[in-house]
Amino acid sequence: MPPTHLLAQRLSRVGIRDVVTVVPASGGLAALAGTAHRENGPPVFVKTFAEAPDGVGDAFVAEAEGLAALRELGGQETPEVIVANQEVLVLSLLRPRPRSGAFWEEFAHALAHLHTGTLHPRFGWHRDNWLGRRPQLNTWADDGFAFFAERRLLRWLTEPRVEAALGPADRAALERLCDRLPELLPDRPACLTHGDLWAQNVLATADGRAALIDPAVSYLWAEVDLAHLWSTAPPPEARRFFAVYAELTGLDDDWPARMPIIQLRQHLAVLAQFDDDWGAAETIRATLAPFRARG
Repeated sequence: MPPTHLLAQRLSRVGIRDVVTVVPASGGLAALAGTAHRENGPPVFVKTFAEAPDGVGDAFVAEAEGLAALRELGGQETPEVIVANQEVLVLSLLRPRPRSGAFWEEFAHALAHLHTGTLHPRFGWHRDNWLGRRPQLNTWADDGFAFFAERRLLRWLTEPRVEAALGPADRAALERLCDRLPELLPDRPACLTHGDLWAQNVLATADGRAALIDPAVSYLWAEVDLAHLWSTAPPPEARRFFAVYAELTGLDDDWPARMPIIQLRQHLAVLAQFDDDWGAAETIRATLAPFRARG
């Protein structure tokens, strides 16, 4: 069945039966998605899985919960959740973000508000959720370094694609890096994080404010979100974003040097899920090079 037909079928099952056409979305990798134009209502955004991976049945419910947390706890703009069940996620339609520096500077203020206004005494979340098509493990921990090492880095080593791509020396280097996290990274508190904050997950409301989609929320270091934006080619108009965010949150001048280490989490997740890793394995090895055994 063509993807657009499948999306229309899933919408019909939840009572949205006036779909005229479905336009496939570009950029998403984990699920099928598109914009459904309707005869008697506003267009909606819809996501589904053609074949859901094992255990991913609550992914859309967890995503809807993450959107609610960002909105209600963190004051962020998010789409309205119309339907969220094991089969489909239906959201109100957002707009493409404007190509303006002012938009990104305003988003810097919004993200700083999220990170500084949701401090939490522990790291994790009350349930596991999903990063793409793989579980994101969120068991509570008091130690952020241990949480990041065990739940965000080492947890990927058992994934088949990661096992095939990284040899024993790579794995040992990652373990050494994890042992040294307390000396490599500053001791920061946990806050509510989006968890998958690349530039494509930043859209706009009808009145031009930044709005977030596709979260994988947890209480973790704010720099997890910063690293993802920093490392995934934000557009030229975002050049002031990082300076404004740093000023608002009191970031030290060394923060860019930490980004490759923190972004290892996302590179490992990409390597685990996709045959084409877009250079993730090479980037992982380069970041791990200083932690290889010598001699």
